[in-house]
Amino acid sequence: MSAALKLSYSMSATSLVFSLLLVPLCLWIPSPSLAHSLVSQLPGFPGSLPFHLETGYVNVDEEMDGNLFYYFVESENNPKQDPVILWLTGGPGCSSLCGLAFEIGPMGFDLPGYQEGLPTLFYNPLTWTKHCNIIFLDSPIGTGFSYSNRYDEYKLDDYKSAQDIHTFLRKWFADHPEFISNPFYFAGDSYSGMIVPVVAQKIANDNDNGVEHPFNLKGYLLGNPITDYKIDHEAKIPFVHGVGLISDELYEALKASCEGEYYTIPRNEQCDKNMELMDKCLAGINPVNVLDPVCPFASPKPVRFNADRTLLEEQTMKELHLTKSDLSKDCKTSGYLLAANWANNDTVRKALGIHEGTVKQWQRCDRSMPYTSNYPSVVEYHLDLTKRGYTALIYSGDHDMNAPHVGTQAWIKSLNLTMVDDWRPWIVDSQVAGFTRKYFNNLTYATVKGAGHTAPEYKQKECLALFQRWINDISL
Repeated sequence: MSAALKLSYSMSATSLVFSLLLVPLCLWIPSPSLAHSLVSQLPGFPGSLPFHLETGYVNVDEEMDGNLFYYFVESENNPKQDPVILWLTGGPGCSSLCGLAFEIGPMGFDLPGYQEGLPTLFYNPLTWTKHCNIIFLDSPIGTGFSYSNRYDEYKLDDYKSAQDIHTFLRKWFADHPEFISNPFYFAGDSYSGMIVPVVAQKIANDNDNGVEHPFNLKGYLLGNPITDYKIDHEAKIPFVHGVGLISDELYEALKASCEGEYYTIPRNEQCDKNMELMDKCLAGINPVNVLDPVCPFASPKPVRFNADRTLLEEQTMKELHLTKSDLSKDCKTSGYLLAANWANNDTVRKALGIHEGTVKQWQRCDRSMPYTSNYPSVVEYHLDLTKRGYTALIYSGDHDMNAPHVGTQAWIKSLNLTMVDDWRPWIVDSQVAGFTRKYFNNLTYATVKGAGHTAPEYKQKECLALFQRWINDISL
């Protein structure tokens, strides 16, 4: 019998068999996958990526069509057993591409080698993914590539942000059940300090209440976290005096006239005058690292770039064409312009799986976001989590004026935890990398010497050593 005749003869029988087989087979098909894809190549990166990268969306609010975008990088060591970390960048409104490309991820932008056109990427050997799996999340909605088709109606505040992240994690782990038993940690820097402890407590409460499929929550880590507005703000004055940016006389006058309430409005007339004098002294200082230059971009083009690093942002750039002459190798903000150039490239968006028509212009940080900060302080969340035995690492780049180490140490002290390892240096490659102390309830505090607001961006080698020791429960 010919092949064609055989096919004709068995067509109806085959269709019937397949129809019968389909029913039991469907019982083994998992729930529909979330919108994600494996990325093996990226424009600007030579060859295939030497790490496992997945990108995708999770719908966290079906009614308002809220979709959070993420980058997931598997551990280069043992992804099935290594910890899973959720990383949030600050802002609010700063994309997690910052963490991926500038702080702790396996890739970076080649600023020294840039000429023009699409930026070149390189592999970063100091990546934290040598020891853990990391989910870099664009949160809240409107950040990076996260979006809602009803954005104008979307509620953006701390409460909703925490709720959406909680929903994201539930759905992401349901779609990645192979990671549900891995040790899990929250992490981030800057404004994420107001969100991470809140979501961590939600997960801890879920576990205590016997939620189905609990996360293996172990703890959290935060760098230069915004934690308590009053404490963080008031700490600026002793900090700038301690690093020699204001005189002893002005410092004493500020203390006397303001009585420790430097940012409480209204202020008395003399306090206002002294604060103005201080502001004049600080006008030429880069607040995220007082040692760094203030970097306005000199450009022959009519476009003027906003290099104010306090905002952690760049102005919206449409079809930005950069050349080598636009960028200063001495300014970290130059790298942020490369990131915007790269993320707004159509081939890059296609490779990342970005939904067309959802985000017209990617911004590293969106400061126009209509966001409400609900929590004046999250100190009580730290107290609750540490008392329940969750491990915590809090670290400070010691040259940051935005979230000064003075304030961070003040709120940690307010927890009244028993100290088990007093103030001492911690060492990397025979050099002092910073100072540390440890408390009884598994809370470790460390400074990173010479680092600014986003410490791993300034001191990658030291911060990798810090993280590696802490995650493996090794003394700093």
